[in-house]
Amino acid sequence: MAAIVVLFELAPDQALGPEGVGPGVVAVHAAGQDPDVPEDPQARTLCGLDTAPMEHAHYRPARPGEPWYPPELEQQRCRLCEAALHRL
Repeated sequence: MAAIVVLFELAPDQALGPEGVGPGVVAVHAAGQDPDVPEDPQARTLCGLDTAPMEHAHYRPARPGEPWYPPELEQQRCRLCEAALHRL
């Protein structure tokens, strides 16, 4: 799998909870890593959205075969980002 940064699209006026997730997460997106700063995402998600207003999830799968998104947010994963990941 390509090197990606996992991002949270939050509901307006929401913030991440103390666990780093919460009801404010509308969708989980993937973006390519910035080649100059690997912890930062590129300007657009794989589905084409602007990454600037999104929150960095700081999530990485622990082992091969685990999903690219936090498992507890399976229902919020962006299907377009996921489809783009499968094409990489």
